[in-house]
Amino acid sequence: MTAAVRRGLFITLDGPSAVGKSTTLHELADLLRGGDNMVHTTTEPSTSDLGQFIRANAAHLHGRALACLVAANRYEHIEAELRPHLRAGETVVCDRYLASTLVLQRLDEVPVPFLLALNADVLLPDLSVILTAEPTVVAERLARRGVRHRFHLDPAFPAREVALYAEAEQTLTAMGVRVLSLNTTNSTPTDVARRIADIVPTLTGSVSSHTRPDDHR
Repeated sequence: MTAAVRRGLFITLDGPSAVGKSTTLHELADLLRGGDNMVHTTTEPSTSDLGQFIRANAAHLHGRALACLVAANRYEHIEAELRPHLRAGETVVCDRYLASTLVLQRLDEVPVPFLLALNADVLLPDLSVILTAEPTVVAERLARRGVRHRFHLDPAFPAREVALYAEAEQTLTAMGVRVLSLNTTNSTPTDVARRIADIVPTLTGSVSSHTRPDDHR
């Protein structure tokens, strides 16, 4: 008899700038490891040569060209890193994924149908966590942190980004993705990580059974 293939859980964290994604990711990973889970953390753009190129040139690349590079890096990331860890039975937590594409590339005036077509065969998460906050709070945090992206130069950016993440949540839900939206305005990363960890036991890991973006266009 052939042993069943172990499949891990795929969790993604997305949300506006300065909502605490990176800190929450580390807090969540620690909580999950405390529950005897094998956990692998990662990020997009990935640490590959292509991912590093995107990070180094994000201020100069725009629109469809940048969207194509981000999608190419995602497919590379899936095959080289995400699937191997998931097949090993690990819980994979990724800082930024498809929800961020549906926001950041739209801020560059790339239409949703084009983005969904580019990402038609990506691996969809078992749980997409979208962290959000009041636009005024996001603006205050960005002011304290300083400009890190060309989008941050636009005073209207925080409100636009928050609104687009709400739309991305609807798009992902329509695609059959389980979405957990958490407002971080009055919560610490530790509190947020605990709320996510409480959801994890209800998930069923699957590397191959997810629907694809083009199934819902």
